[in-house]
Amino acid sequence: MSMKRTFKLAPSVLAADPLNLLKEIQTVEDAGVDWHHIDVMDGHFVPNLTMGPPLVAALRAKTKLVLDVHLMVTNPDEVFSQYVSAGADMLSFHVEAAKHPHRIIQGIHELGCKAGIALNPGTPLEFVYPLLPYLDMVLLMSVNPGFGGQKFIPETIDRIKQLVAHLEIKSEKDRVLIQVDGGIVLDNLQQVLEAGANVIVAGTAIYGAVDRKNSVGKFRGL
Repeated sequence: MSMKRTFKLAPSVLAADPLNLLKEIQTVEDAGVDWHHIDVMDGHFVPNLTMGPPLVAALRAKTKLVLDVHLMVTNPDEVFSQYVSAGADMLSFHVEAAKHPHRIIQGIHELGCKAGIALNPGTPLEFVYPLLPYLDMVLLMSVNPGFGGQKFIPETIDRIKQLVAHLEIKSEKDRVLIQVDGGIVLDNLQQVLEAGANVIVAGTAIYGAVDRKNSVGKFRGL
């Protein structure tokens, strides 16, 4: 099967040079990416500490691409609205951290943003099944979240297939996006796409390349 499948490519801003961030996002935009993936880490839910609403707002002022914000925080119930207000187009939060996930989804939608739920590699897919009718996207972590540059967990392929099968049963496959994040490189991209993912997060594989246009072109299968 060809790699030229329809999918959204969302490089992770976490892998960019933070001291040259505007230039960095412009280089990947010029290379033809679809979304900017923004990893928000609070030092509690995951060990790393990264970006907050001010950076999302600063990026919003400089780009027209979709801002895909991934909340890796212990208190998504309390802070989700700040990220929508800052300019997120898609906001994903972890089911493991949410007190009232359905309420968060409702709140995100009421503010005019799309809603996703993220699951860590060790979290059963069943945790998200009751929420699928309300979601726009499911984010499957293919590494344990917290740091970039980790190796892809191969069991993720079966998780993608299992999620696709459930979405097909519920007639939700064409509506709910499946995003995969962590350790995706050219060597495993085709397998991830064939399993059914249609939004690909890549960090070091894109931002770590000297020639971003060439790197994005290879991801596209050009």
